[in-house]
Amino acid sequence: MRDTLVLNASFEPLSTVTLNRAVVLVLQDKAVVEQAHPELLMRAAAVELPAPRVIRLCRYVRVPFRRRAPWSRRGVLVRDRHRCAYCGRRATTVDHVVPRSQGGADAWLNTVASCAEDNHRKADRTPEQAGMPLLRDPFEPTPADAMLLALGLEEQDALPAWLGRSAA
Repeated sequence: MRDTLVLNASFEPLSTVTLNRAVVLVLQDKAVVEQAHPELLMRAAAVELPAPRVIRLCRYVRVPFRRRAPWSRRGVLVRDRHRCAYCGRRATTVDHVVPRSQGGADAWLNTVASCAEDNHRKADRTPEQAGMPLLRDPFEPTPADAMLLALGLEEQDALPAWLGRSAA
């Protein structure tokens, strides 16, 4: 599970990594802990380290400019917080607003999280044709917002204010 946010030396979000990978980066002096889990400690024979929630690299890493977050089914479910866009219940599938058979694409603005029941009921129709209005419109998250969303709602709310990111 990826649950540690990695910031560049300039405090820009770069990616998320596993807790173990974050600890290794800190122990190798490649990163510093910017925020730790309040009650978790990582212990070894000679080391005790707070479990990192956010780490910052010590050296700046130049990354190619990415304008858009890559689309994925998992990304759509995370963006919509696993809530059905039609009824608000727990979503397990991704639905195309404009069905692929009618020319709809796998894109952020054409896909929403959906429960299996509503996805089946809507079938091969648009929400208007099926009489199923969307509770909220789909949006395209920035790459940084997509990373913060991937951390989950609880962790995102607990991130420091200086990150200044709002996911929805």
